[in-house]
Amino acid sequence: MTFIRPFRANPQILLLAMAFVMPLVFSVWNALLNNFVVEKAQFNGAQIGMLQSLREVPGFLAFTAVFLLLVLKEQTLALVSLAVMCVGVALTGWLPFELGLYCTTVLMSIGFHYFETINQSLTLQWLDKDKSAHFMGQQLAVKSFASLLAYGAIWLLMEWAGISYVAMYMLAGGVGLLIVIWLWFGFDKFTQTSVQHKHMFLRKRYWLYYGLVFFSGARRQIFMVFASFMMVEKFGYSVGDISLLYMLNYVFNLFFAPKIGRWIHKIGEQRALCIEYLGLLCVFVGYAWVDNSQLAAGLYVIDHLFFAMAIAVKTYFQKIADHRDIASTAGVSFTINHIAAVVIPALLGVVWLTSPSAVFYIGAGFAVCSLILALNIPDQPNDGNEVRMNMLRWANVPSVAPPKENS
Repeated sequence: MTFIRPFRANPQILLLAMAFVMPLVFSVWNALLNNFVVEKAQFNGAQIGMLQSLREVPGFLAFTAVFLLLVLKEQTLALVSLAVMCVGVALTGWLPFELGLYCTTVLMSIGFHYFETINQSLTLQWLDKDKSAHFMGQQLAVKSFASLLAYGAIWLLMEWAGISYVAMYMLAGGVGLLIVIWLWFGFDKFTQTSVQHKHMFLRKRYWLYYGLVFFSGARRQIFMVFASFMMVEKFGYSVGDISLLYMLNYVFNLFFAPKIGRWIHKIGEQRALCIEYLGLLCVFVGYAWVDNSQLAAGLYVIDHLFFAMAIAVKTYFQKIADHRDIASTAGVSFTINHIAAVVIPALLGVVWLTSPSAVFYIGAGFAVCSLILALNIPDQPNDGNEVRMNMLRWANVPSVAPPKENS
């Protein structure tokens, strides 16, 4: 039918649909994990720690996605990665023992991290620079809606209908896989505006972007690991309380993320990131001082909302990048981000034993480092104008197109 044609030919709709599937499936896996591994697999703390470490390994190795682009197109790899994640989640309930859970976790994580890498690349390639910030805000809103739907399904089906872990994991993975199959056949195969480099590299002129990504990963680990743990250990939050807090975060993102995207486009990346990092500095200091559970919850919601402003890091890179570098750099940036994910929880876990406040002061230090870097972003970043101060001469040199290959 003719009215379907514009739908099939719109890459933005495909990006939003994929952005919906990922959290719909992953949120079920994540929400059930701790209860499942304790109740069904009798995991102890060491085994849970090993599982979480294994989950981060594919993120650390995300740069390898560029090698798959030698044989697969990016759109194809994104959908295949989504399918792999769905299969990993669907199998989780059937293998409630140590080796089985390690294997399904790694399988799920490979799909998750490869998809996130390629999805970022496609978003930066398919969107115009003046529309990307607003669109990324829409993506965050769609992800929040999908996560809320997943949490609601868990509550309704497991608490009221009494379905098993196996059925819930199968339902989430199966529904996700069916949607991926529909996306595979329901959309055109879109062409890239430029041929992407299919090898791994680090560009000196992207050094500021790499630094912002690294400290973003470090701060996020403190938020995900230690801020949540503080709610339980210090303030005695129950599973229901934590779930309600998560849902509140997603509700805020659902309504405010698109507005944040438009606001970033209006004021520019440098101002937006400076406001984010100043805000996070105050939040982390607040975590170190807070003694009231309601105030701690408020800080947690504000913290999560500030992370939506990290859109500006991606749009900054989009503006300075050689278009052919986007796919490879997306993989490298995920690896840089996950360096912190591998190191920070273990190191700061030791600090936490003697001084929980010190962990959050370190987070405040990371925010200060990010702020210093953000101050070096130009008002109008572009290829050849990557930084304000260039004492090391590592940037502000326009990329030069390579000589054309003989056909």
